[in-house]
Amino acid sequence: MRPDLAITYGQDRLPRYTSYPTAPHFSPAIGVADYRRWLRSISTRRPASIYLHVPFCRSMCWYCGCHTSVTRRDEPIALYASGLRTEAHLVAETIGQRLPVSHIHFGGGTPTIMTPETFADLVGALRYSYFVLPDAEIAVEIDPRTLTEPMAEALGFSGVNRASLGVQSFDPAVQRPINRLQGFEQTATCVERLRRAGIDKLNFDLLYGLPLQTVGSCLDTVGKCIELRPSRFSVFGYAHIPSFKKHQRAIDEGVLPGGAERHSQSEAIAEALVGAGYVRIGFDHFALADDSLAAAKQEGRLRRNFQGYTDDSAETLIGLGASAIGRTPQGFVQNAVATHDYLARVAEDQLATVRGYAFTDDDRFRADIIERVMCDMAVDLSKIARSHGRDPHTAIVNRRRLDGLIANGAVTMDDDRLSVSAGAEFLVRSVASAFDAHLPSSVATHSRAV
Repeated sequence: MRPDLAITYGQDRLPRYTSYPTAPHFSPAIGVADYRRWLRSISTRRPASIYLHVPFCRSMCWYCGCHTSVTRRDEPIALYASGLRTEAHLVAETIGQRLPVSHIHFGGGTPTIMTPETFADLVGALRYSYFVLPDAEIAVEIDPRTLTEPMAEALGFSGVNRASLGVQSFDPAVQRPINRLQGFEQTATCVERLRRAGIDKLNFDLLYGLPLQTVGSCLDTVGKCIELRPSRFSVFGYAHIPSFKKHQRAIDEGVLPGGAERHSQSEAIAEALVGAGYVRIGFDHFALADDSLAAAKQEGRLRRNFQGYTDDSAETLIGLGASAIGRTPQGFVQNAVATHDYLARVAEDQLATVRGYAFTDDDRFRADIIERVMCDMAVDLSKIARSHGRDPHTAIVNRRRLDGLIANGAVTMDDDRLSVSAGAEFLVRSVASAFDAHLPSSVATHSRAV
């Protein structure tokens, strides 16, 4: 742990690099016609992934940075699920062949806000339109406060084999100012229901940097979570951007931890998880040694996408739902963000794409560098440059930033091989940003580097 580096670089606002280029660089210049053409060129020889966004919750968590809204009624959710089924069919019809699928991820919002019957029908529609491989990973994000026994059974019946549970913190003093009261027993009951339904690959999501949060409360939460022994943990720093998410204005900025305290919380959580037998994956994930994510890291197969670190190697991601982002070998596409706009488009049998980004050769070169930095904490610039027919000396965009990281001992350079130093892994986003050709002209507001 290097607290001095946290003080020096912790206030920098940088992308999380779950994609490159990042979403703020998407443009309306890429639309339906482009996506239709890209879909028709997809090879069905390699499996793809599917992401479905469900933008509904029963209550708003004030820390949330996702596209979601609150509803107390089931009718809007059923209507939206019908839209997802329609879009899934439209995309499959455009591809023209039955696309094999190796990963399906339901994100939100709260995907399990659907009724059990609606969820099962939706998965059935996906299986009808696509060839979901027998060993496919089907994952769903869950709010433990709302998962019912019938829904857990429906998840198991539908073939779900991984679940991500939002925990954040078990400290009531932290939960109250973020409008998310969730007891340990509620979470334990959720875990029991999922395991009883045959879903034993579980991920827990934790946050640090929340209002009134301390190292002690972080460690107390981690200790309770370890009792439930999930397969993976994702540990994120709270991104306070009230100009982007207006509900975050309900959080008192005066009780948010500073940069040094955020770093202490992050490192305390990491040390506790490693001490409990979890392998550190990248800078914010942890997995048991027998989990597929740990194996991917060990074998150099780790990837990074919109869900964070993954062992999913698919080149194509089909994004379904309002605001969902998809990827083809040619570029990114994003659907209409507003739910009513999205539903209006699919109701007219139109693809819902409203913006995107077409990759250049330079983007592909830099994307490979940034992904290896983020996943391996190291990169061989010469090796990647050769694979792209490029000069490795053209890779570095922000030489001043990289030289500063080297001078501070956060990075070492041996010829064209870069490595992030032990104890400086939390600065990997700062390292990656030195290769980002779009960042100097970006006006987007990103989360803190620490």
